[in-house]
Amino acid sequence: MKTMEAELGTDRSVLALAGALVWVGTGAGGILMGWLADRIGLRRTVTIGACMIAGGLALSSTGTIWALYIGHGLMVGLFGNGGVYPPLLVYVTRWFERRRGAAIALISSGQYVAGVVWPSLFERAIDGIGWQGTMLAYGAITLALILPLTLMLRPTPQAYVPLSVRPSGTGQTQAHGHRRVMGLPPNLAQLLICVAAFCCCIPMSIPSSHVVAMCGDIGIKPTHGAAMLSVMLGAAFLARQAWGSLADRIGGLRTAMTGSVCQAVAISCFLLTQDETGLFFIAAAFGLGFSGIIPSYSVAVRDLFPGTEASWRIPLTLFTAMSGMAFGSWFAGKLYDHFGYYAPAFGAGVAFNILNVAILGFLVLRLANTRRTAALSAAE
Repeated sequence: MKTMEAELGTDRSVLALAGALVWVGTGAGGILMGWLADRIGLRRTVTIGACMIAGGLALSSTGTIWALYIGHGLMVGLFGNGGVYPPLLVYVTRWFERRRGAAIALISSGQYVAGVVWPSLFERAIDGIGWQGTMLAYGAITLALILPLTLMLRPTPQAYVPLSVRPSGTGQTQAHGHRRVMGLPPNLAQLLICVAAFCCCIPMSIPSSHVVAMCGDIGIKPTHGAAMLSVMLGAAFLARQAWGSLADRIGGLRTAMTGSVCQAVAISCFLLTQDETGLFFIAAAFGLGFSGIIPSYSVAVRDLFPGTEASWRIPLTLFTAMSGMAFGSWFAGKLYDHFGYYAPAFGAGVAFNILNVAILGFLVLRLANTRRTAALSAAE
């Protein structure tokens, strides 16, 4: 980010906005492309996504701000990542019922493998061929890897439709002929899940988007900052399967709340030290904490709602989560431009994290009360 800031002669918040547009575009595109995948097939949707990612990176590499915004927001985000990640997540949820959490965690782990591998490679590539050449090279690699893999995708199995009343497992009940989720109207329950996802992803995005730049500001070498990001995402990869297995045992909502509490503790620790060794340990702890949150929301949606609604409810949840990632990334950059250091950004992240824990705690209590009421009714 610092290299692009210097070459383009712009503020950090301007570049952070380009990254934010990728998150918003991915979420919004997931709703559109999830709908499209149900009609033309997942293979074609992912192919479109891969081509758009490569095209967006090529456009962004031309070196103007408008090209960066269109290339990242519209092409890489909306039609690119939006055509790959959310449709694949819905696809996997329809193949698994008993071990859904572990399956979602596994497919989501690809992001963290990329986070371990790419930052250090990008740092070296930028030093060697510049940020524009790096974008072009990564676009070509995207096409070379994703397009052949689409041939392995099979048709989606028929969506599983749960029984109309499953109080013991899902929190779904019938009240006067209307389906309820956790004792709430289904769309109100969806809204609360979406607000919680938005709030949790603001603090999640701040270290992920700014830790390398922050390291440079406090005198840590850029290569060490990139290594710190790799450690964070490597820890997230190692922990994600454990979070997925936990979601299979205690449910998606409880797992999301547990991960959010861990994330809140870790991001608070970024405010306590600027020591390089300490920051490496905090980055690893942060990765261990946040890695299970987003997959847990997908598990929660499939736990609580019919499988026939997954193609829009899961992408909608991801859209709000990624909007939170986008806002957090941009907001942290804006706060940095105003104050000149990152402590206010991390403090704001802690506040949003606490709000997220409060919403999830409310939903977990509602779910527990619904199951308790249903068990008492069944016993009478």
